[in-house]
Amino acid sequence: MSPTTSSRNTLVGLQFLGMGLIWGASFLFMKIALQEVTFGQVAWSRLVLGGLTLGLIVLARRPRVNGGPVLPREPLVWVHFFVIAISGCVVPHLLFAWAEQYVSSSLASIYNAVTPIMTALMATYAFRVERLVRGQVVGVLVGIFGVVIIIGPWQYSALTGDLWGQFACLGAGVCYGFTFGYTRRFLSGRPIAGSTFAFLNIGLAGAIMLVLTPVVAWNPVQLSWPIVASLLTLGALGTGLAYIWNINVLRAWGPTNASMVTYVTPVVGVVLGVLVLAETFSWHEPAGAVLVLVGILLTQKRLRLGLPARRVTSAVADPLP
Repeated sequence: MSPTTSSRNTLVGLQFLGMGLIWGASFLFMKIALQEVTFGQVAWSRLVLGGLTLGLIVLARRPRVNGGPVLPREPLVWVHFFVIAISGCVVPHLLFAWAEQYVSSSLASIYNAVTPIMTALMATYAFRVERLVRGQVVGVLVGIFGVVIIIGPWQYSALTGDLWGQFACLGAGVCYGFTFGYTRRFLSGRPIAGSTFAFLNIGLAGAIMLVLTPVVAWNPVQLSWPIVASLLTLGALGTGLAYIWNINVLRAWGPTNASMVTYVTPVVGVVLGVLVLAETFSWHEPAGAVLVLVGILLTQKRLRLGLPARRVTSAVADPLP
């Protein structure tokens, strides 16, 4: 391995670690910011600051694929990006920020780990761009059972804020799963540079938030330095620069290895929630989280049950693209 290759691999490894740390810490920063601003203002700040950060990066680099334009020219491509801006940014960011008014940052980070299972369901049954083998189907079922254990329905005799907060986190995971499936179906094969792809996604979401300012961010604010630092970190780093790192890791390591960040973010989120905010757990929350992790391992074929690798033919009628 040449020194250049070794340095490049080290840089990619640092970007992967930074991505996991920042995304894991984002749940803590949301909780801190909610002390002085509304959930709508948290989501608004994340997307507007993230879009500005990525816009400056694209403006400086002007990335092109095969000498093509920096930004896509087909109107249909912009429509697709508008869809994933709503489903992958606006709605889930609002849901997570709203949920953390009622649930701990640690629990929110655990629910974020449900995303790969939701992605498998959406990619297979909604968009038909993947197939699940039997072991993966078992993984999805184990993950769903884990979610039920995390919720702990036996604790509730009425619909409380805590329960609605958990449903909101789960809804955000569904949105992410839909977005990944939609992206795979309609956008993945298009010649768009990675940083441009991230900018169009986050930038359009930021533009939507600007339009929605009278609805989601109209309340007066009194900002302190901890709140400003939390919002800047959420936006410029977590919703901006980390997306570029994600693309670099994806290209260097491939989608399977890049997806291992799914295991890092909830660990970081839980550790920070416990250490910084003194958050506590009931027994069923970590137990359910372990089941979700096992479900993810099965769904991503990192753990196998020794079952025959027969495909579930009812999931997809046509060959994979």
